[in-house]
Amino acid sequence: MNETNDTIQIPNMLPKDIVSHLDKYIIGQSEAKKSIAIAIRNRYRRSRLPKELQEEISPSNIIMMGPTGVGKTEIVRRASKILGTPFVKVEATKFTEVGYVGRDVESMIRDLVEASIRLVRAEKIKSVQEDAQKLATERLIDILVPAKRKQRSMNNPFEMLFGNNQPQTNTAEEAEEEKHRNDQKVIFKEKLRRHEFDDQVIEIEVEERHPSNDLLAATGMDQVMDNMNDMMKNIMPAKKKKKRVTVNEAREILAEEEAEKLIDEDLVNQEAIELAENHGIIFIDEIDKIAETNVNGGGAGVSREGVQRDILPIVEGSVVKTKYGLVKTDHILFIAAGAFHVSKPEDLIPELQGRFPFKVQLHSLDKEDFVRILTETEHSLPEKYKALLDVDHTTLTFTQDGLEAIAEYAYEMNENEEDLGARRLVSVMEKTLLDTLYEAGESQEEVIVNAAFVKNVCKLDIIENSLDKYIL
Repeated sequence: MNETNDTIQIPNMLPKDIVSHLDKYIIGQSEAKKSIAIAIRNRYRRSRLPKELQEEISPSNIIMMGPTGVGKTEIVRRASKILGTPFVKVEATKFTEVGYVGRDVESMIRDLVEASIRLVRAEKIKSVQEDAQKLATERLIDILVPAKRKQRSMNNPFEMLFGNNQPQTNTAEEAEEEKHRNDQKVIFKEKLRRHEFDDQVIEIEVEERHPSNDLLAATGMDQVMDNMNDMMKNIMPAKKKKKRVTVNEAREILAEEEAEKLIDEDLVNQEAIELAENHGIIFIDEIDKIAETNVNGGGAGVSREGVQRDILPIVEGSVVKTKYGLVKTDHILFIAAGAFHVSKPEDLIPELQGRFPFKVQLHSLDKEDFVRILTETEHSLPEKYKALLDVDHTTLTFTQDGLEAIAEYAYEMNENEEDLGARRLVSVMEKTLLDTLYEAGESQEEVIVNAAFVKNVCKLDIIENSLDKYIL
């Protein structure tokens, strides 16, 4: 991003700082973390170079290879979150060749710009929050202390037809009423400041917002509908509806409306496009599903190659038209991922392979990794379940041997069934705490999850799952 754009400041984090942050949430996979951290840092380095040199430096696109549940998506998502950069995840299998039913590949760029718009708008709204709160307070006072309607006397019936634009002079009574209203507004303003009316229910008018249509988005028609909605807004004023809310809720709603009026939408769009172009990250999952595995066959193989060729110009660098403006994809960071059990990266068409010069292998998780995930990560799974049960006054305590037993059973299930990676821990934890979660709230109690507790619940399932593969 250029020096002149001070809306979103990308933190000046070294690769080691980024990896250190990722270590709080993802166990192991050090090579993948380093590669992502370097790719992201290179984008910051590029932003500090002269403009003419920036155009010559291409992003370090990466292909991540590894089974499900090992942290591919989480590494990228966490890195983009701490840096405050726009990030979208798309699935390669949702895209189809032009002319077939499905989302077109350009929709990933439109999704990225939408994510960037949200980031920039949130930053802009935060900067005008103080002024918006003042304006919202004034609107609340006008609602709580409404002006008295003036009744015009029609002495001449022709005034109704031709109008009478002559200003009427205020009588002494009207002047007194206006003075009384101003005094009331001062009193009510002070009471609002002290939050004395927060629970009082009032009626306000709010603009109707049209919800997005997920069905149209799935078929690639979301852009068409957005353009139609924007066109209708320019032709017809926005509809308003009355809503009964508390004063506290009304203050938030009105402040949000006033903040939207204070920000410059054109500036938001311009800065959002610049942010997406220079710091946006697109994560393309399941790219192995569109790799060509049968070079002599037709049918689905032709379709998969067609999707690759449609994705190629986006990754290579092109201009995509969005409702906010033209977006250049030359410097967007693309990170692709897949299990590659059947296919391999070399099965992708050579042109697309060349646009992902860096390949990183992520490894399956073992029992020790599972124990570390349960004990070392921030907001770990045991902490979440402790917090949930604490709501129902149930104290949940995990012993070290209990956590090791959960990790062992998760590892065994991954070995005997489909390897779900760290996601298997959730199913084992749910199975372990099924009765506890069901009975919690009936009385205050303490539940200690040790190895014996886990064994009583899970051992039978492990035995049954181990025998299933021998049954014909």
